[in-house]
Amino acid sequence: MKPTAKILLVDDEPGMLRYIKTLLEVDDYKVETATTGEEALQQVEKGLQPDLVLLDVLMPGIDGLQTLEQLRQVQPGIKVVMLSCVNDTRKVVHAMKLGALDYLTKPFQKAELDAVIDLSLGQGKQTYSGEVEELSEDVFFIAASPQMRKIRSQAALVANVDIPVLLLGESGTGKEVLGRLIHKLSPRAHRIFLKVNCAAVPADLLESELFGYEQGAFTGATHAKPGKFELCNRGTILLDEIGEMPPLLQAKLLHVLQDQQFSRLGSRSIIKVDVRILAATNINIPEALANKRLREDLYYRLNAFTMQIPPLRERKEEIPILLKHSMSRMAERYARAPLPLSPALLQACQNHSWPGNLRELNNFLKRYLILGDENLAVSELLPRNDGTGGSPGDSSARGAESGGLKSLARTAKDEAEAQAITQALEQTNWNRKQAAAILQISYKALLYKIRQYGIAEAKGHHKLSAGA
Repeated sequence: MKPTAKILLVDDEPGMLRYIKTLLEVDDYKVETATTGEEALQQVEKGLQPDLVLLDVLMPGIDGLQTLEQLRQVQPGIKVVMLSCVNDTRKVVHAMKLGALDYLTKPFQKAELDAVIDLSLGQGKQTYSGEVEELSEDVFFIAASPQMRKIRSQAALVANVDIPVLLLGESGTGKEVLGRLIHKLSPRAHRIFLKVNCAAVPADLLESELFGYEQGAFTGATHAKPGKFELCNRGTILLDEIGEMPPLLQAKLLHVLQDQQFSRLGSRSIIKVDVRILAATNINIPEALANKRLREDLYYRLNAFTMQIPPLRERKEEIPILLKHSMSRMAERYARAPLPLSPALLQACQNHSWPGNLRELNNFLKRYLILGDENLAVSELLPRNDGTGGSPGDSSARGAESGGLKSLARTAKDEAEAQAITQALEQTNWNRKQAAAILQISYKALLYKIRQYGIAEAKGHHKLSAGA
């Protein structure tokens, strides 16, 4: 049985007010009503503390958006769901930015109203207070902190509004995961989701990768090939590292955003597509705009709604949940028994600053699972003289200068990591892309570590230096 909740219903149409009030009272909600924004504000200012406000957008006097803004000034934590007979994208976005939890378009069925109220009051099946939300076999979303619960709520709302979304945050914070969450919650969920890393594709190939090409468009183009935008028609595309896209290509992307059409490389024919565009970056936006690295018109087009993901050090209450869930996943993937997460290990993880965020945490957990040495894992996270935790880049020479177990631990970890990389390379006959897949790291990360450890292929043998 639902707990009794107090709902403030605000609508200037008497018939709609009576209809919604009846639907709510059938479920035993205590309902207060107002026919104007001014009347609703007066009730709240006099001490009314509703569990939820259902607020019409179009009203005489101060409209719903102005009322929403003023209600949140009086009661900053007040929960508000907007009601409107018009699905106006601009108003929906504005309402989200002002803090609305959801947006319901009239006329609606009772089931729709019930679902929105349940979610808003935290009674629905899709509320996530520290629960793990599975998105795919290897991707999950966790919202155990107030910041991430707010992001989860925003994702649910923006998913139903077909506008570009700009995802900001440090490297490794989970921008791609958030993009996948938005796609899963959207009406396009049954369609394809594609990610394109603009930094990983050479600039001269990125245009053909995104927009395709015709036969003979350039040397080596022996046949026509569709680009990612064609393949993703009616789906969602995530343009990762959008700040690394060449300025000339940014202009073509702007055209796609505006008109949903483009031409393949080497063609004059126009191709129309229906693609939801998400973009992600960790660059300094004002600096990139000032340096002309990011086109201002493209930025404002992508910036219909912005979501900033906080770094892991600002949501440390999620670390134990991430560790436990990731340990279970990795143990299953590598056919190993899950290792214990002792209080000492959890405390070391809580104290670490995690400059690499979720990516660093996952790599740390892989090393712990493979090596199976808790003392080594804890020592890796101990602060150095510069205040940061240990890392695979510490040289044996620097470790020897500081002396002691920490030096030995870092050296042993470096050697184990270098050995694992070498074995993967030998297993794949030095195919670095296949080796990166085996090691579950990116191709760029593998190249970096090969240089870092001085691993080189030679005639019939390999040079291995773990401390380079």
